[in-house]
Amino acid sequence: MAQQRVIVVTDSTTDLDLESCQSWNLAMVPLNVHFGDEVYKDQVELSPPEFYQKLQVAKILPRTSQPSPGEFMELYKELSQEAETIVSIHLSSKFSGTYQSAKVAAASLPELDLVVIDSESASVGTAVQVLAAAEVANAGGSKEEVLARAAAAKADSSVYFVVDTLEYLQRNGRIGRAQAFLGTMLNVKPLLTITDGIVTPVERVRGKKRATNRILEMIEEDLKVRQATGSSWQRLRMGLSHAEAPEESMQLAAEIKKRFANVELFVEQIGPVIGTHVGPGTLAVSYCLLK
Repeated sequence: MAQQRVIVVTDSTTDLDLESCQSWNLAMVPLNVHFGDEVYKDQVELSPPEFYQKLQVAKILPRTSQPSPGEFMELYKELSQEAETIVSIHLSSKFSGTYQSAKVAAASLPELDLVVIDSESASVGTAVQVLAAAEVANAGGSKEEVLARAAAAKADSSVYFVVDTLEYLQRNGRIGRAQAFLGTMLNVKPLLTITDGIVTPVERVRGKKRATNRILEMIEEDLKVRQATGSSWQRLRMGLSHAEAPEESMQLAAEIKKRFANVELFVEQIGPVIGTHVGPGTLAVSYCLLK
């Protein structure tokens, strides 16, 4: 990494792959995926395609675990040689102990200028916040400028997602308020969002195509409300992630570009950790307003 004033750290649950992290000058701490006694570093030792292949034949669902404070400390010490300040943005603290591990590491390194942020989101919902902060950091922005951009991105972003089944969220204890949608009829797809760091039900829609169209309608409605209440922005960045649904994601990406003029769209695969909790077939769309 090039010498700069601020470096942004995140974790593998943004679903940004290693190439994306490198291109955005991001440092990434991987979470762990456990298949029985086998443990893999998310995105580093187990790619999304490899994960979904293993998931198909697994007799029991995998589980996940957060990085240790020691892993964060090691990275923070290394990065402190390259930057004056480290801004570390992570998965919702209500989904994982990752944020807490980072906080423990930061408390153990009082000599470093280090800020840990709870994104209160996941997957591309966290990624849009991370990229907004990284953009300012990579342009040579100050600590205050990076933190201001991170806070604005958190306030001016949302994520919506549709799952094929609530089974994975339920089994892994991440179902949150979406418990209300259990027992839905066949082919009725639950539309979900993340509010205050918790999975929250939005509505139920029959069929996947209608569900993804509804997601885009809800984003359009959000933007109209924000505009009506005085929000202004110069750029719209959107993230799309999918769990083994490449064709559906390509169709959705095309529809996003058609509906939203000049959108800055990035597409990623949902990685092993998030995939463990949402299951194959999931599609997620986030947006972030950039001023």
